[in-house]
Amino acid sequence: MASYDLRRILTGWDYEPGQITVRKISGDDGTVKIQMRLDLGVLQMEVSGRPDGQRPHGAESLLDHHLAQLEKYKELNGTDLGYELTPEGCQALREEAVQYYHRYLAEFVLEDFEGVERDTARNLSLLDICRKYSQEEADREALEQYRPYLIMMNTRAQVHLALRKGRFKTALARVKSGLSMICEILSEVGYEEPLEESTEAGILRSLQQEIMARMPADPVQKLESELEKAVAEERYEDAIVLRQRIEAMRSKGAPSPSRKRRK
Repeated sequence: MASYDLRRILTGWDYEPGQITVRKISGDDGTVKIQMRLDLGVLQMEVSGRPDGQRPHGAESLLDHHLAQLEKYKELNGTDLGYELTPEGCQALREEAVQYYHRYLAEFVLEDFEGVERDTARNLSLLDICRKYSQEEADREALEQYRPYLIMMNTRAQVHLALRKGRFKTALARVKSGLSMICEILSEVGYEEPLEESTEAGILRSLQQEIMARMPADPVQKLESELEKAVAEERYEDAIVLRQRIEAMRSKGAPSPSRKRRK
């Protein structure tokens, strides 16, 4: 007789309060699954598609189904005016969003930043369709409180992907864009505290400082600093050599920040 007792699965994998404890396993169907440890058991999720593996209305997700329905409506009517989501439809979408929330948290811990970027962007699309097409005002606003958090997590994923490729300037640009979007949203809703004190903005600002601390020194900028020091110390022969090296690097296309030139 088959045993349905979860203890054999959970033995040796303790729940840690305040920690997101996850792992990847090979399922009985031969595909990889994500498991998240909970205090009373475990969540198991697919690594792609809808986390529970279901295909509502034959679509990858309920959101994909509604987006397809919206496109059909626009093709038929030439406009999206009049298209609406019922309260029941919005509730089902919110429940689906929770599944993706659990998965992108697990993906972040597993450093699957491609997955985090994909699932957070997907949930942002869900917020967009609910805000624009829900019949009821309450449904249009229900998930908006989570938009800054989703933007922050999506930004973090993009930043880590850029850093993996050594693209520090791209990473900084991603942080700047994320901060701008979060601050704009908080301003629109009348956030009373200073914007930089919001949790999401604070996390991104800390990430920004971390990136700047890790950025390799610009080789031309480093030589320019040495040149200024040589001139100040009247080591003119060294200064000539440094100028030559700087010009050689510039001729090869090395980046050079703007600076005040000495006469």
